[in-house]
Amino acid sequence: MKDFKYYTPTEVVFGKQSEEKVAELVKKYGGTKVLVHYGGQSAIKSGLLDKVCGLLSQEGVEYLMLGGVVPNPRLSKVYEGIELCRKEGVDFILAVGGGSVIDSAKAIACGVPYEGDVWDFYLGKLHAEVCLPVASVLTIPAAGSEMSESSVITNEDGGIKLGYSNDITRPKFAIMNPVRTYTLPSYQTAAGVTDMIMHTMERYFTHDDDMTLTTEVAEAVMRTLMDSIFAVLKNPEDYRHRAQIMWGGSIAHNGLTGCGVADDWATHQLEHELSGMFDVTHGAGLAAVWPSWARYVYKENVSRFVRFAVNVMGVTNDFTDPEGTALKGIEAMERFYHAIGMPINIHELIGRDITDDEIKEMARKCSRDYKTTQGCFKVLNHIDMETIYQMAK
Repeated sequence: MKDFKYYTPTEVVFGKQSEEKVAELVKKYGGTKVLVHYGGQSAIKSGLLDKVCGLLSQEGVEYLMLGGVVPNPRLSKVYEGIELCRKEGVDFILAVGGGSVIDSAKAIACGVPYEGDVWDFYLGKLHAEVCLPVASVLTIPAAGSEMSESSVITNEDGGIKLGYSNDITRPKFAIMNPVRTYTLPSYQTAAGVTDMIMHTMERYFTHDDDMTLTTEVAEAVMRTLMDSIFAVLKNPEDYRHRAQIMWGGSIAHNGLTGCGVADDWATHQLEHELSGMFDVTHGAGLAAVWPSWARYVYKENVSRFVRFAVNVMGVTNDFTDPEGTALKGIEAMERFYHAIGMPINIHELIGRDITDDEIKEMARKCSRDYKTTQGCFKVLNHIDMETIYQMAK
């Protein structure tokens, strides 16, 4: 069991009509001139953006808007936001959208008071000491960015996708209304749940087997999300299960399921290179690479994979063949991915065979030019990364 710090300062306002509190909360946390940051047309078409801006106006909160955030959010949009915020004297950033919008908002927040290039933080050159306050009105549950300290940005110059974590970027508040997720396409809903489950699994697959409560919380989160996705795919307006998914995304990435254990994150790092090279949906990319990662590493702690197979995937434990039980759990996860419309290999993800040169390039980037390893369940060097990509072809 590891010593740990559990820090979740984000105020959550959850439920129907929760967005009615947005102006009150912005003022509570000191916002006087707000950048309303959003993605494409969905926030406009749904009426949510007009609703949020109208409430700000009613309370006398000045605001300006910056849209155009795309999945795998771009550094160029971050630069645009930094310039706009400096020019207009913005003191608060409100993200209306999903993880991509919130991640972009966090990057802008770090960049505004920094005299250098905000990309320095993502390159690990230094750590931000101050940032503008950020908050969110969540519309797409998936990334968990609404309560986390993390953001991931893609630099178009080279297709490099990097993450940055800093507690000062944790949103001041997160407004979550499950009703606002009713119109999400099935694929986006499924990819989001895949990301949530993977956030949990990155912490669950560990050698720290003695933190029983954290382990059982993680198993409950995964089982609940798996149950709820099928209900929502059948009935998109199932409020109860939409609510489980929305809250599950936050629980999966606010640190709770990692208390007392060592995080791995190798699958996320492997997927970042898929997203960087092919601009695929993040959750789908995770589904495409995880089974190969799992088969490559499971012998490092077979009992953990057995527990996952039995307690999460419902596999009958064959006590005479632990490895067989572990592999049946991986196979059951693959069936789950297919059942919700997710790929289980790269060919299914991108629609063609990936080349050996592309695999080598992804391994090079993932290992930061062969200088860095990834993961801790099994520490992966660039040869390991290439092997997993080959297995996932």
